[in-house]
Amino acid sequence: MALTDSTKVDYLWKKVGYGLTKTDTPENKEAFNESIASPLLIRGDKVWAESGNIPAVQPTTGNTSVVAIYNDSGNGAATVECTEDITASDNRTWKTGITDWISPEFGSTYLVKVYVANSSVSNPQSVGTQLFQAGSGSNDEWFFDYQSGVLNFNGANIPSDIATGITGKSVYVAGAVYIGDFGVGSGTTLGNLQVNDTTITTVNANANIILEPDGTGTVQINSTSSFTLPTGNTSQRPASADSGAIRYNSETTNIEFYDGSDWTNVAEGGTIESQTISPDGSTTQFDLDRDTTADAVLVTLNGVSQIPNSSYSVTGNVITFTETPTTDDIIEVRFFGVTLTASGTGTVSNSTAQQIAYYPSTGVTVQGSGSNLTWNGSDTLTVTGNVEISGDIKSDSFYFVKRSTDTNITYPGSYGSVTIDYEDAGDDYNSTDAMWSSVTDRFTPTVAGLWYFRASADTYSGATQESGIYIEKNGTSVAATGHIGAIRPQVVTHLYMNGTTDYVQFRAYAQSSTTRGQSAPDSFFEALLVKQAE
Repeated sequence: MALTDSTKVDYLWKKVGYGLTKTDTPENKEAFNESIASPLLIRGDKVWAESGNIPAVQPTTGNTSVVAIYNDSGNGAATVECTEDITASDNRTWKTGITDWISPEFGSTYLVKVYVANSSVSNPQSVGTQLFQAGSGSNDEWFFDYQSGVLNFNGANIPSDIATGITGKSVYVAGAVYIGDFGVGSGTTLGNLQVNDTTITTVNANANIILEPDGTGTVQINSTSSFTLPTGNTSQRPASADSGAIRYNSETTNIEFYDGSDWTNVAEGGTIESQTISPDGSTTQFDLDRDTTADAVLVTLNGVSQIPNSSYSVTGNVITFTETPTTDDIIEVRFFGVTLTASGTGTVSNSTAQQIAYYPSTGVTVQGSGSNLTWNGSDTLTVTGNVEISGDIKSDSFYFVKRSTDTNITYPGSYGSVTIDYEDAGDDYNSTDAMWSSVTDRFTPTVAGLWYFRASADTYSGATQESGIYIEKNGTSVAATGHIGAIRPQVVTHLYMNGTTDYVQFRAYAQSSTTRGQSAPDSFFEALLVKQAE
C-alpha cells in the first residue's frame, strides 16, 4: 500500500516548518514534540554570493553583472524555447535547460511568463498565447521550479493549446536568471567587504579595512613564512596617511613609515653591539671599542642600568665613571647605532640625539647637531645617486697661501740669479703658510694635487737691460718670464705636486748688477690648490 498524502504532509510539516526529524505519526507525536534536528541542506557551492546585488525590479534595459534577461525585447537573450520531458506524461513537463532562475522572492516582476507558440519562432511573446499560472479555469494550472528551470502543468488537465493531438507547438518561458558568483568562498559580500577567492576588498571606494581586537587582544599573523607590505615607488605614496602607516618603497628600496607629516625611512641594518669591562678596583676611566656619546650607549653595572651624564660620561672612546667600580663589578656597555658596510646604506636624520656610526675599522661618525651635519674621519664618504644641495658647497680641500717681501734684493749682474726669500706671511687658508720654509726658501705642499702658482718681483736694472723671474720645481726651471726694461715681471704656471717631496723655488735675475727695494704689493708669490688628487 502506498504512503498516504497525510503522512507525506506530516513529514514536510516537521521538516520544513520545524527543521525536525519525523519519528512518529501526528496522532502520537506533534511537530513540536519532535526533538531530533534535521535542518534543510544548504549547499555552499549553490549559494548566490552576489544575491544582494539583484535589483528589486527586474531590469528592462539589458543584463547586469548578476542578472541575465530572457525575453523578446532584444535587451538580453531571446525567450527560451523549452523541450518536452519525454519521461513524463505527454506534454505535462517542459525543460528550459537553464538553472537558477530568479524567483518572485526578489520582487513580483521576476515571475516568469509562459507562452505557447509555433516551434522555433523568434517572437513568441508577440505571436503566441500566454498561459497564466492560475490556468484558464479548466484545471490547467502550471508550476515553475525556478531552481531547476522546469515547467510542470500540475493541474488535472493540459492547456488546450498543447493538448494531445496538437503538433508543431512549443512552450516558451520569459524571465531572469542569476549569473553572479556562487559559493561562500568566492565573491561573498560581508557587510562592506567583498571576498573573491583569497582576496578581500572593500565595497565602498577608498574605505579602510580595519582589524580591531576587543580588549587586550592583538592582531596576529600565524605563519612561519612572511607577509608582504604595500609596495610602490615614491610617486605612488599616499599624499597623507594615518601616523604609523608603513610601506616598501620599490624606488629607494627602503621600508618607510608615515610620521604624521611625511614619509620617513626606517633605519636599515640596525645593530646592538656589546663590550664588557673588567674593573681593577682603582680606575674610573676605561677605553671603549669605538667613539660614541653617553646617550648612544646603554651601560649596566651588575645588571642595573646607569644614568647617562650622571653615573658616567663619555668623551670620544673613553668612558668615565663617577664612582670607582670594584673588581667584583660586572660592567656591560651596549652600543646603539646603524652599522654600515662597504655595500650598506643608511639614512641620517639631522638631529642632535641621532647618529649613524661606521665601524669597520676606525670608527667614523656622522653626527647631526643643530643645522649642521659633519663627517668626522679620514675615510671616504661615497654617495650613489643624486645629491641635492641647498646652500654653499664648502670643502676642507681648499688651500691658498700668499707671501711677500719688502727686503732689498741685490742682483749680481751678467744674468746671475738669486733665490727670492718671501719671508713675510700674507693671506693664507687652511694653514698652507706652514708649507713655506724660511731656511730653504722653498714651498713644499703637503697635499697632493694640481697647484696654481704666481710670482712677482722688482728686477729692474735699466731701460735697455733684460731682467726676469722664473719658477723651479725640484731644482729645475719649469716656468719663466723676462724682457728688456722689465720692472716688476710676473710668472704663472700650473704644476702637479705629489704632496710629500715635490717643492718649488722662486728665482729672479738681472743683466746688470743692481740692488732693488721690494714691497709687498709688487714682490710676492701665491699658491692655490686647484684640484686635490683622487
